[in-house]
Amino acid sequence: MDVLEQIRGQIEAVNLPLYAITLTAVPCPDTPVLLMLHWHAFRHELLFDAPEARPVSYRPVPASALQLNERWRVLETIDMAAMEAAWELGAWDVARHQRRSCMRPGADTSEALECLQAFGNYPDSMGGRDLVIADAPDSDELLELGKNVGYLTWQFRPVCGGIWADVADDVTLNPDGTRAPPCPLLHRPPHDQGASKTVYRFGQSESIALN
Repeated sequence: MDVLEQIRGQIEAVNLPLYAITLTAVPCPDTPVLLMLHWHAFRHELLFDAPEARPVSYRPVPASALQLNERWRVLETIDMAAMEAAWELGAWDVARHQRRSCMRPGADTSEALECLQAFGNYPDSMGGRDLVIADAPDSDELLELGKNVGYLTWQFRPVCGGIWADVADDVTLNPDGTRAPPCPLLHRPPHDQGASKTVYRFGQSESIALN
């Protein structure tokens, strides 16, 4: 699964800096994977369309959501694809969250909101679909499946193509914010049940390296 090329294609097409990247998948083989790119930019809201018009407000540029349809049999495939993309784009780490079904008895209401956000389906009270531009025809079905069986997310913040270059204290990076492949870390299997968080750390602070 080549997540990295999809991200690079979007960076080139949109030409805006990235804040973060998220992958969302349900633990069912051969289901589509949702790739979301969160841009750090604002669009101007005008009262009328004219050269002399001044912006009356600024709204965040919507995230881009893409559906990846490559076949996979084990979660390790997605895990390694996310890690490789994060490694080569200079991210400090990758955080993998394993979420339970938000439809189970006793589930907190916040879990339902987190599930909606993970699949790019924001409530109208939060801005609705104005917050995401989706090219993901199966996102509604994936959301319903995730609600019932649980889901996983991977999130990282790229230095290359992102806003983090000026604050990146990381001796493992090349001057352009990238790293040479392959990613040296190995897959850690998720827990059989329950919620969990796994962090794959790549970066190394210069101040620590000098000690």
